Order: sequence, then C-alpha cells, then structure tokens
Amino acid sequence: MKPKTSRIQPSRLAKRMRNDDATIHSILDEALVCHVSYRLGEQPFILPTAYCRIDNTLYLHGSVGSHFFMQMAQGIPVCIAVTLLDALVLARSVFHHSINYRSVVIFGTTRLVEDPEEAWTAAARFVEHVIPGRWDDARQPSANEMKKTMFIAVDMEEASAKVRDHGVGDDPEDMEAAVWAGLVPLKLTPGVPVQDEVQAKEVALPGYVQTYSR
Repeated sequence: MKPKTSRIQPSRLAKRMRNDDATIHSILDEALVCHVSYRLGEQPFILPTAYCRIDNTLYLHGSVGSHFFMQMAQGIPVCIAVTLLDALVLARSVFHHSINYRSVVIFGTTRLVEDPEEAWTAAARFVEHVIPGRWDDARQPSANEMKKTMFIAVDMEEASAKVRDHGVGDDPEDMEAAVWAGLVPLKLTPGVPVQDEVQAKEVALPGYVQTYSR
C-alpha cells in the first residue's frame, strides 16, 4: 500500500517502515484489539475495540446506543493503531533499551454498514478472527440481535507498518560492560480452558479451543 500523503511518512528510523500489504495484513490478522482515535470539536477521543479485516477494509462493531459508534456512523476521519509486542530488548545501557514490535497505523473514513448481507459477513468474520471455527459451532445472531448491533466499516485509505525485529544495539564503549544484555521474548499464550460452571460436564471441549493460538 503506497503512501498517498505525508501522514504515514516516517520522521526517523525509516528502515523500520513497511508498506507492503502482506506485512500490514499479517499484523492486523494476528492482533485482537485496535485503538480508534478521532476528534469531536476540540475534544480528542480514543476507543479500544475489537475489529476484523476483510480485504482492505476494517470492521468495528458496537451497540447502536454507543456514543462512540453513533459519532462514527456519521462518516468521520479516524486514525487506527494496532500493536503486537514481540520482545523486550535489554541493552547494556539504559539509553538503548527497546522493544521488538510490529505495528500498523491506518487512516480512513468511517462508514455505517447498512447492507444486511455486508453486516452478516462482518459478524461472521469478527467471530472467526477471534477464534476460528466458532461461528459454525455456536448459535448465530438473531435478527433482533443484529438490529441492536452497529457495524462500522473503515476502508484503509493509507496504512503503514513499522517493525523492530533485531537484537541489542549498544554503543562500542559499552560492549565490555558486565551487564546482561539480550531479548526477553513476549507472546500471547492461552491458558487452560475453564468450562462454564453451570454447563453439563458432558459437553466436549472443541478442538479449536484445545489448540487455540495466535
């Protein structure tokens, strides 16, 4: 995805920038939460929320009574950020400590999804984005539940990724310091599934839960 304006041009560390769709999409497909920022008058807002991606469009969903979503339904410019943390980078000097990460920043304009078929497709993708296999296994939304849910689409007008994926970068004069240096890997790891306490124990744990990972 090529830059169209200076909004996604890096001011420093340009070597970390990625503009290819493969990198941008892979980060968006792995993460679970995005932060949507916009301005209402002179007041800035930021909303952490779940999302899903279909091609070059992000979908957000919330209650039809949500103040945030009612604002976005009007068609407003937004900036969306997604970040994955991969490692702590511990250098010999405090100055060169860092974090290995993958991030995406997106600029676009919100659009209220009014077509029922598009809303249904987005609902299915939301569930499958979080836990593949669940949509066909669980009860799907009723017509009344869909009426209570607002879907917002954001076409990615501009997007860029930044990635840091290397080790320690100390100054030459610090290389002999007797201070441990290296990476502390970070990963989102699921714990042991806990069954709903009121459910019959005979209900089998689905395979997609047993093997869940990001």
